[in-house]
Amino acid sequence: MSARAADAPVRAAGAGRGWDRARWAALADHLLLSVRPHASPDHARITPPGGPGGYGTDVDGLEGFARTFLTAGFRLAGERGADPLHLAEWYAAGIAAGTDPHGANRWVRLPEHGQAKVEAASIALVLDLTRPWIWDRLDPRVQEQVVDWLAPAVGDETYPRINWVWFRLVVQTFLRSVGGPHSLDDMADDLATHDTFVREDGWICDGAERSYDHYAGWALHLYPTLWARMAGAADLAAPRRDADRARLDRFLQDAVHLVGGDGSPLIQGRSLIYRFAAAAPFWVGALAEVPSVRPGLLRRAASAVVGHFDENGVPDERGLLTQGWHGEWPQLSQAYSGPGSPYWASKGLLGLALPAEHPVWTAEDEPLPVEVADTAFAVRAAGWLVTTTRADGVVRVTNHGTDHARPGDEVGDSPLYARLGYSTATGPLLDAEAWREPLEQSVALVDATGRRTHRAGFTTLPLGRAVRTSGGDGAPAALVAGSRAAAHWLEPGPDPRHGSGLRGTTTAAGTVTTVSVVRGAWEVRFVRVDGPAGDAVEVQVGGWALAAAEPPAEDVAASAGPPAVTVRTDRSTSTVAGLDGVAGALVVRREDASPLGPHSAVPVLRAPVRAGTWLAAAVALAGSPAGAGRTPRLTRGEGAHVDVTWADGARTHVALPDDEDADVPSTHTDGPQVPVGREETR
Repeated sequence: MSARAADAPVRAAGAGRGWDRARWAALADHLLLSVRPHASPDHARITPPGGPGGYGTDVDGLEGFARTFLTAGFRLAGERGADPLHLAEWYAAGIAAGTDPHGANRWVRLPEHGQAKVEAASIALVLDLTRPWIWDRLDPRVQEQVVDWLAPAVGDETYPRINWVWFRLVVQTFLRSVGGPHSLDDMADDLATHDTFVREDGWICDGAERSYDHYAGWALHLYPTLWARMAGAADLAAPRRDADRARLDRFLQDAVHLVGGDGSPLIQGRSLIYRFAAAAPFWVGALAEVPSVRPGLLRRAASAVVGHFDENGVPDERGLLTQGWHGEWPQLSQAYSGPGSPYWASKGLLGLALPAEHPVWTAEDEPLPVEVADTAFAVRAAGWLVTTTRADGVVRVTNHGTDHARPGDEVGDSPLYARLGYSTATGPLLDAEAWREPLEQSVALVDATGRRTHRAGFTTLPLGRAVRTSGGDGAPAALVAGSRAAAHWLEPGPDPRHGSGLRGTTTAAGTVTTVSVVRGAWEVRFVRVDGPAGDAVEVQVGGWALAAAEPPAEDVAASAGPPAVTVRTDRSTSTVAGLDGVAGALVVRREDASPLGPHSAVPVLRAPVRAGTWLAAAVALAGSPAGAGRTPRLTRGEGAHVDVTWADGARTHVALPDDEDADVPSTHTDGPQVPVGREETR
């Protein structure tokens, strides 16, 4: 088994602190020099070690070139052409050979394979960014070859209407700037399509499905800012610039809170093998000079992300980026990934395109928000409740709005999108069984054979209000959200592994309404089943999955008390405890199911199916072996009214929906209520 995060030290705060431009540049140069031994003699293809990717070796070689070319371009631009590594010369040779239609290592053409359309955008972007040092010095014959290689993007209607619209737009913008073919109608259509992805509070969805992930930052905010600075975009970008910058500014106010105290990004969504590409939006904010997030915090957030991977052995001892999170773990890849794919991490090095005198490099480091205070806020677009805890540096997301599907779809749950919770300290299970049978951070109906239901296609109930809960020490906010799913069993078809859930034949199992009240490390999870199918024999409530080099320890509560179970590693603790209507607890173990370690364990509660009756469980994740403290207590009132009393004595009142058609519950206390937003407790 390959080395992974299981071999890493206990989580420590301060990853990336003090990284200056010289250290960033050294990392970039190390990556660039380390791939050169894996280039073809003419430099057209770079194919790092490893088996062929899902699209074959021709695509692998193009990916390796185009994605490392991003890093080379950022280095050249930031140094204003100073080039001790001869990057311009080295990559210019590869461009000449790759675009030669008769060359032995010619690049796959855009009509030959869709992936070439992705890589073409990186090549066009960097040719524009480094125009004086590469494009302007290319032989006219090579310039013609480049234009000919890029030109099939014009009028091509096969680009998926997701973040790919930017690939066609960037290519045509470059072609326009060099007198090549282009279509203003195509460009206007791509911009209009992007605008349909825009959601509340600066968030951008990757297409029409509820697909919220790192693409919001490393693609859908990155490209508008870089594109607007391209030579062929000035007139088209001018009327959009202010709105794009305002959206980016608002998005970053949330994004800086999603970086863990150890620098880990949120482990959620597809393409996680791009790793520190998650730093890209912070550099984009610096480039755009956003007003609300200061340069010192933007650099600190980016440095924390890259520092996290640096501290966990990335790049590896060969200086290479592998398919995995920390160490190599190919199960984290999508079907289309290959050995060159991880180099989209280059986007996280965008800050090097900014010169040494830029404020993002001269400002003093500022602490990450999670290092300063406990916070609680809602991301309305994604249906997320976010809580962070300063004591352990963990960022947790409770998810009632994202599933990489549309409301009403009857598909499988993607472990990357549809789980009830994601964090910077845990990863979703991603073995084959995890795609077929939701386990961790799930509420599932279970039949006699052990099949668990899926919830994708659920309805998000309106987000509740952030409440300054009365009592307690500092009284951080309690947040509430909910969703209602037409739960279904799935007989899956083929697995495309593109990130979304499996498709197949579904069987209705009943309606499951789930309501989360979160505060700090704890979630109180209320569950009600309506109209259950006869095959449903129990309800299972899964907690956070932990993974480590050694099997996590477990502690099951004595039978005399309420059912509860805890799993523990030397880094984290995951607990589930029955509060009402729960009959038992167990631990489910998996092997080689997580990018964070070979041994995984999930605490699970079991309850009988009682139609129309609310059951309640407490679910906690703590970033230490000591745990999250005392379990919240529940007091029933009249009807569906309950009080949650937290460990510090604070109390939150919850009025749950009283029938299947009711909306999200209300939550209140005797203390003042505040609108949904970011609450901080120092």
